Amino acid sequence: MRNYLRLLTAAILLFLISSCKSGEKLYNKGRYDEAVAAFVKKLQKKPNDPIALQLLPKAYQQSQLRHEDKVNGYLVSDNPLKWEYVRREYRSLQSLYDIIYASPAAQKVVQPKDYRNAITGAQENAAQVRYDRGMELLNRGDKPSAREAYNEFAASLKLVNNYRDAKQKMDESYQQGLVNVMISQIAIRSPYFQFSADQFRDALVRNLQNRNINFFVKFTDEKFARNDQEQPDQYLEMQFYDFEVGQTYIDRTSRDVSREIEDRPLKDTSGKEIKRYMTVKATIYTIRKTVVSRGALDYRIIDVANNQVLRQDRIPGSYTWVNQVGTFKGDERALSDEDKRLIGGVDAPPPPPQDLFMLFTRPIYDQLASNLHDFYN
Repeated sequence: MRNYLRLLTAAILLFLISSCKSGEKLYNKGRYDEAVAAFVKKLQKKPNDPIALQLLPKAYQQSQLRHEDKVNGYLVSDNPLKWEYVRREYRSLQSLYDIIYASPAAQKVVQPKDYRNAITGAQENAAQVRYDRGMELLNRGDKPSAREAYNEFAASLKLVNNYRDAKQKMDESYQQGLVNVMISQIAIRSPYFQFSADQFRDALVRNLQNRNINFFVKFTDEKFARNDQEQPDQYLEMQFYDFEVGQTYIDRTSRDVSREIEDRPLKDTSGKEIKRYMTVKATIYTIRKTVVSRGALDYRIIDVANNQVLRQDRIPGSYTWVNQVGTFKGDERALSDEDKRLIGGVDAPPPPPQDLFMLFTRPIYDQLASNLHDFYN
């Protein structure tokens, strides 16, 4: 226990010594901003610390010279976003002001400069630059430029809240950059499955709208868009190709099984038990019903302005419905665990064709949603 206390005391002393020298080390390494913070922290604990009092003014002066030198370099540069870099340097200087201003001991040796007005001026200039860039992009009149303009106006508002009419211009940019994709009704020749095809499309529309695939892409259902007189930019055309819901196939099988099991033992003349074995037998009957439904979906994404096909593909899908009923005759002890799992079940009819249609289109639906996500993202 005594050794533990000695080690703990030594560790604390080592920490205090290193803390005292940390500001000086940072200063000697040229890390002046960090040195200022370290010296101020030291003065808060020990207001008369000679090293901190001596080096704090020098560290602050070096920080100020370094940041203002960067500011001057940015101001004479051709970088269109230079005011944002200027603001960053002024904010670093203001942080030093706040640190020193919070310490009476530090204020005795350093009179920090308040850069709040400089920050405000840099922010105003930076917001103006972003706003002007947004207007130039918006006036080009094309969708890609409008999306870039949206980001510029958003950056302007982030720099200065409610800057001029940047919010209104941002909304205009969004509407101009938006791609309205109209999802068509699915072409299908069989009226028997039309309702299922509509369910497929409705689920796809909801999925795409909820996924937020791309902020500048809006998916609308044709049947609603027509009523609202929305003008599409692109058209998603779909058609089921070579689909079928097959006939029920019934397979009846039977097989004999047997096992050797231990019978009741016999006793010999001396009374000793003698093991006996017997063979038990059973016949297993199974009826297996299967219905295979399969097909493929052709889709095309068409640019409405020039009728150009932007993407097209065919997605296959299939689903096999299976129902199995098992019975047996004979001695149940002849059945293995696997045989017992086959026994039972309910002789059920296949689902309605429309349900089978939806089941075989599920993998098609998932693949189509993934393809559209990749294309528009």
